[in-house]
Amino acid sequence: MDFSFVNNKPATKRTEPVSDIPATSQQAAGASQPGSRQSAPAASSTTTNRPVIQLPSLPEVQAAQRPRAPPNLFRPAAATQPPTAPGNASSASASAAPTQRPAALPAATFSLSPAATLRAAQPQQPSSSANSAIQAAAFQQVNPNAILVNNRQEGNPLLRHIRNVRWQYADIVPDYQLGNSTCALFLSLRFHLLKPEYIHHRIRELQRSFRLRVLLCHVDVEDVVRPLEQVTKAALLNDCTLICAWSPEECARYLETYKAYETKPADSIQGRTDEDYFSRLNAAFTTVRGVNKTDVLTLASTFKSAGGIMQASMEELAACPGIGPTKGTL
Repeated sequence: MDFSFVNNKPATKRTEPVSDIPATSQQAAGASQPGSRQSAPAASSTTTNRPVIQLPSLPEVQAAQRPRAPPNLFRPAAATQPPTAPGNASSASASAAPTQRPAALPAATFSLSPAATLRAAQPQQPSSSANSAIQAAAFQQVNPNAILVNNRQEGNPLLRHIRNVRWQYADIVPDYQLGNSTCALFLSLRFHLLKPEYIHHRIRELQRSFRLRVLLCHVDVEDVVRPLEQVTKAALLNDCTLICAWSPEECARYLETYKAYETKPADSIQGRTDEDYFSRLNAAFTTVRGVNKTDVLTLASTFKSAGGIMQASMEELAACPGIGPTKGTL
């Protein structure tokens, strides 16, 4: 640039650079202007030994005043600086050299960004997916000796009467899981009158997952003929065992009994009969309505055997004490 007419002073030819911009920048500026004078070679020869004072730009000052991220535990992240203007490229490269951090030891093969470093320094809080995984693991840690109760049964009054076995809530399909192959669905007849399709939907949800499926019906209405008929039909068509109870205490006793006999054989709940002849005769004839053990003893002492009792006439049976014509016709 020619300053020959500044302050009305005569023009003088200057051989020194007019600013602190390096000679290379002036050469580049002179090359970009076709009409400028070609005095760059002479100027470069006279300013090669002069020190150049570099002034930081405004973005560099702002970047230096910003708070730095805490040191990385793995590998310090490279210092990022804001982009500079094309005219300040040389000054930005020169100012970045003194502030460059020493290289860290290769302790790890990866590095974190400043934002990730801040997150790593802060205490980690479990996310929602982690909470759901923890809850799922807690549900899986169930007691095998306890009755598993569905969460929808919370508030059922029969839970207060389960005292002989343990029970706990779990994420299960049936209302009560009494074993690996035994489950129970609870139904109140009063609720069935309001929503008659509820029990059919609940039975379909089981999908043959259990070998023994118990339908525990709480009879809590006055007129039980029609609703109980519908529940019985649903249990027969879906291969369920229907058990009726008239109080929450009785419902709880049934659940406790099923859980207590979970691992016991079937003959443990069957009636036991002695091997002697009179005991078996007594067990056979007391199934007849109105005949008790005293009557069986009288018939056995009179006719000596079951065959003699079956072949006796009506008059012979009526002649026995305590039998009479009424029991003789049975």
